[in-house]
Order: sequence, then structure tokens, then C-alpha cells
Amino acid sequence: MSDHSVDNFSFQNSTNKTGVLIANLGSPDAPTKVALRKYLKEFLSDRFVIQPPPSRFIWLCILHLVILNIRPAKSAKKYQKIWTNLNDKSPLISLCQSLLNQLKQQPYSTKNNLQFALGMRYGNPSISGALEDLRGKGCDQIIILPLYPQYSKTTTESTFFEVSKITNKWQNMPKILHINNYHDNGFYIDTLASSIMAFQDKNGVPDKLLISYHSIPQRYVNNGDCYYEHCLTTTRLLIEKLQLKENEYEICFQSIFGREKWIGPNISDILTNLGSGCVSHVQVVCPGFPVDCLETLEEIDIENRQIYLDNGGVKFHYIPALNSSAAHLSMINDLLQSELIT
Repeated sequence: MSDHSVDNFSFQNSTNKTGVLIANLGSPDAPTKVALRKYLKEFLSDRFVIQPPPSRFIWLCILHLVILNIRPAKSAKKYQKIWTNLNDKSPLISLCQSLLNQLKQQPYSTKNNLQFALGMRYGNPSISGALEDLRGKGCDQIIILPLYPQYSKTTTESTFFEVSKITNKWQNMPKILHINNYHDNGFYIDTLASSIMAFQDKNGVPDKLLISYHSIPQRYVNNGDCYYEHCLTTTRLLIEKLQLKENEYEICFQSIFGREKWIGPNISDILTNLGSGCVSHVQVVCPGFPVDCLETLEEIDIENRQIYLDNGGVKFHYIPALNSSAAHLSMINDLLQSELIT
């Protein structure tokens, strides 16, 4: 994937340690109403996630008086469908930890004295704890890598703000390097395309490939959030790599919540139409989720699968996220190399 060799790469003229914070959104500590209430309170109190209007005061009233009394129980039921071992961590945390453990074992990590830590924007393990861990290991610079290929104020910027809020309190603050996005990175596109082709080698080529991203309110895009444009660019590059015709794929969006207009089209509507329209084989890939989570394992592979089948669809496949595959490890390596030698 890269013109330079992983094994030959070395961070020159440094005997110090470089930290790498692998960040993601997060999940509750358990699939229970109590744990979900705590998690959703933190998530939905984030000013980057819920941007005015409504006013901050009005939103917090709605959150505490209505949403946190209704949604935790519903969300807990969704998590229980995918949380196979109730004494273990959520699938997202477990898969991220597996990814982190394998990154630590890569030759380039040991050769270049890279120190890895996992931090979630909401819940545990926290970004604060991860940064303190890297600080305690004596890292003189820290690379922040949010696993959000497409930049958004609601995710990436929120993560960077949290990092800044923590590190600004430190004395002798290390150099902080940010990987803002990688939505059009050649290694990322190649890795996505390869995973799709490998899946189709085993499961057949569908009548329609749905390329699904998490949605955000249309208002955020109108106010300058580049997320939607990044999703379009990723899709364009991916279909070029796969050499798909216009009638062989469709871009769509998921996780739409509330009455406000969000970017679309909604994947549930598309699957309803495809099922009733006698499109017999559909596959769904979610490029914005490098690691599987509730939005892929439950929302796509359970909920939307059923929508498609209930409306006459025959064959449905969800193409798993990159997770801790060798190709994903190599892609992350390329991202880190590019940051270190810039």
C-alpha cells in the first residue's frame, strides 16, 4: 500500500517516545437503563453534538425532563441484542481494544517507540485517562487519531476540543499532532475497496450496494460542516475503485433522530423501496465506521435487515467494518508514518 517500507521506517533523530491516542465515540459501561442514562446524558450534553437552536437552557430541560426518561430503556434493549457477554465490554470497546493491542505489536511501533492508548469521547476508557497514560510514559509528542474518516464538528472537532481542554492544564505540554480526517486518503480507499471485494468473493455480488454513513442535521451542513462533502468524496473515490455503474450502488444515511431535517436519503426508506421493488440481493457497507458498533451491528445488520426482508427482499448482507484486520493495521500505519515524517 505504501511506497516506503514499514520495517525500514524510523522516526529519525529521536530517542523520545511518541504517543498515539486512538479515539472513538464511546459506549455505555453496560447494556442497562442506568448505564445508558449516564452515557446519553454525557453525549447529548455536548455542545458540538447539539448545536443551537434550541437555546442551551431549553435543550437541557428537554434532555433531562423528556429524553433521559424515555430513551435509555429503548437504547438498552438495542445494546442487549449485540452485547453477547453481559460481563464483558461493549462490542465497540472490545473491538477497539483488539485493534489497539495489535497496533502495539506491529514492528514499526516497537522500532519507533510508539505508545498507544485508547480513549472514548464519552464513557470509558476516557480520553482523559488515555492522555494521562501517555503522559506518564514520558511521551514528548502525541498524535490524536480519531477513528472518524470523515471530519465533522460533531465528532472530530468535539474530540480535539476535549483533548485541548485536558492538555492545556498540563505543565510542559507535549507537542500535539492531529489527524483531522482521511476521507480521501488513498490507503483508506484501497482498504475499503479490498474489504468489499473480498467479502463479495465469498458472498456474491449484490444487485445493489448501499454505502451508508451516519447522518447529521441538515442545518449543520448549511452552517459549514464539511461532513456531507467528505461522505460524497469518499463514495466517489470508492465507486471509482470498485468500477461500479450508477445503477449498482446508492449512497444513504442512517441514525436519523428527532423531527429536524437530517441529510439523506434515509437507508430505511431505500431498503423499503428496494425490497418492494423486487431487488433481491442487497449489501451494505458503512465507510464512516472503521470499527463495528451499535450503529452497524444492531441498526444495520438487525433492524434494517428486517425492514428489507419484511418488504419483500430476499438476500441481505452487512459487510463488516475494517476492525483489526491486517489491512486496517497497515492503513493506520501509513497514516501515522505520514504524520511523523511531515
